[in-house]
Amino acid sequence: MSLPGHQSERRKRFYAKVDVQPVEGGYAIRLDERVPKSPTGAPLVLPSEALAVLVAAEWDAQVKDIDVTSMPLTRLAWSALALDAASRAAAIERVASFAGSDLLCYFADGPGSLVERQERRWGAVIDWAEATFGVSFHRTQGIIHTSQPQATLNRIAELAAAEDAFALTGLVAAAGLFGSAILAFALRRRELTADAAFDLSRLDETFQEERWGVDAEAAARADAMAKEAVTLGTWFEAL
Repeated sequence: MSLPGHQSERRKRFYAKVDVQPVEGGYAIRLDERVPKSPTGAPLVLPSEALAVLVAAEWDAQVKDIDVTSMPLTRLAWSALALDAASRAAAIERVASFAGSDLLCYFADGPGSLVERQERRWGAVIDWAEATFGVSFHRTQGIIHTSQPQATLNRIAELAAAEDAFALTGLVAAAGLFGSAILAFALRRRELTADAAFDLSRLDETFQEERWGVDAEAAARADAMAKEAVTLGTWFEAL
């Protein structure tokens, strides 16, 4: 019994009961007492009961069809379970690459009110990351790429490598969503809430919206991204 392999695929709901069962290695999702498996044969086993309960709720919420687009925690779980040595190494490198071009390190060159806001709000999070992880980030103004110290990138990669598959999967997703490894780790370490991290990632956009108004299409896109941030916050909290 396996879940459709692509987000666009659907399958009729084929089960009546969903529950969580402790098993070796964690907590299994059971559909009519059978554990669903990925197309590669990985059983849907979560590392914590809290996360398993949340994933089970996604399965239970399906009505006529199984709509995987409405199951973000399940999709994250499948991604985590699919990590092998090669994809794990790629995930670690991806987190480090976001640190190498971290959004929070690129301050505007004006207007002054935006720069002040960035220095006050982004600066505090950069300071936290530097103190917590023993690293140093180069800050710049404008959009021209500025290299970060190799020691910093090595340390970020080391921190990512220390995470298990589930936390690492969340870090990759958060760094991609925010454009920032710093914000991803701040969410992972509960230094920031999901809403706060997302707000910081959109600080420039919010400033422009305050001045020029909100575009409906951009607002819809931001709303979808905000929901993704909340999902990632829930993911980390439940690990």
